[in-house]
Amino acid sequence: MPNTALVVVDMVNTYDHEDAELLVPSVRAALPAMAGLIDRARAEGVDIIYVNDNFGRWRSHHDEILRTALDGPYGELVEPIRPDGTSMFVVKARHSIFYETPLEYLLTQRDTPHIVLCGQVTEQCILYSALDAHIRRLRVTVARDAVAHIHPDLAEAALRMMERNMNAEIRPAGQITF
Repeated sequence: MPNTALVVVDMVNTYDHEDAELLVPSVRAALPAMAGLIDRARAEGVDIIYVNDNFGRWRSHHDEILRTALDGPYGELVEPIRPDGTSMFVVKARHSIFYETPLEYLLTQRDTPHIVLCGQVTEQCILYSALDAHIRRLRVTVARDAVAHIHPDLAEAALRMMERNMNAEIRPAGQITF
């Protein structure tokens, strides 16, 4: 079976942005499936890679980004899915997990042709990341119930686009095999 990595997108978050009021309820709804997927990946020894915005704090490192999010007003949304000592962490500045990050190199070094995406935002970062993964000839699976959205209609359209145009597998987290 090919190597798979679980990629957790933008979940180490302070929710200090203009769309947070619309996003937070969706994050709360997706959190149990996301936490379950992460726990299962850990138990199976699957690589877990957190790819996260640095929120323009270019002097920050992953421990500081995590601490800021945990200590923030929405720390309870970060705690259940926080990286552990075996997790990898890649900082990104824009929407795609691949845009000017070392993720492609990391996946190549780990011989990982398949990624499972969970996190936020379905109609933005998840969509653009799935497209960039498809362009790189990676297999993509998106955990339908473990991704959060701002706009439900756009999220549904994004999931359909990923499935139809990028050959992504769209499945509930409980049906994903590593």
